[in-house]
Amino acid sequence: MIYPKRLTPGDTVGVIAPASPPDLHFLHKAVPFLNELGLHVKIAPHVSSTYGYLAGRDEDRLQDLHMMFADREVKAVICAGGGFGTSRIVDSIDFSLIKKNPKVFWGYSDITYLHTAIRQKTGLVTFHGPMLSSDIGKDNFDSFSKSMFTQLFQPTLLHYTESISPLRVIAEGEATGRLVGGNLSLLVNSIGSSYEIDTKNRLLLIEDTGEEPYRLDSFFSQLKLAGKFEEAAGVVVGDFNEAAPKKREKSLSLQEVLDHYFLDLDIPVLSGFKIGHCLPHYAVPLGSKAALSSVSRSLSIQPGVS
Repeated sequence: MIYPKRLTPGDTVGVIAPASPPDLHFLHKAVPFLNELGLHVKIAPHVSSTYGYLAGRDEDRLQDLHMMFADREVKAVICAGGGFGTSRIVDSIDFSLIKKNPKVFWGYSDITYLHTAIRQKTGLVTFHGPMLSSDIGKDNFDSFSKSMFTQLFQPTLLHYTESISPLRVIAEGEATGRLVGGNLSLLVNSIGSSYEIDTKNRLLLIEDTGEEPYRLDSFFSQLKLAGKFEEAAGVVVGDFNEAAPKKREKSLSLQEVLDHYFLDLDIPVLSGFKIGHCLPHYAVPLGSKAALSSVSRSLSIQPGVS
């Protein structure tokens, strides 16, 4: 794996919108937070562009991504928001450019597709964490979530325990492996492509938002049939926001769906992690070595920067 260099005060970070158009009001409200960290901010040319539900045409969003990785002044690339569209540009990404210019890459949600593609094509560790327009620029963005950015300035061992949130053991065990994954629907979207998520001997992180149990059931079924749970060393169940049944009078609960797919696995599966579309938002390095334990009810993750 390639670990990006840690940030130092005075560094410049680049902001891109590789998926949907960000809310520019919240985006600009978020910039002072990065300034408070001692960072200068460079916003890519097409962040304010719109093309339907996309932040500009595919070639525009791709150009911004390439520009920020090629720019030697830029030490980190932070996504303004998620939405839809990263899978549209992934086949045109110059992965050799990214490998030659490794740097912090930060985002989540639809950005999951880029996390998986970049890691599997280059070996770069990337960060699953809150974004400018989606999270940081909003009034309810909390101090705990803000504190997660300190891991970019100093190699930090992350240790998630029940002091942060209650955790439920679905399947018992202890396992180690590199942490991979992210948004469930984007992981399913990768199946059958050259960017298909590799879970072999990995700890698989899953989270999602706005998906009812019947939809999540179909996503889990897809991953199970593709062998992704069988190959994994363990499963980290993050936050499933707005998962309550709405369309159907009769429905399984989210917990019943989780139990159906994970209860009988011979690997540790724990749920309740505040990772995903939630507050607090626990940011994690994807690709770093990690350990999951049902005994101590904890997830430990090695630093994501060098």
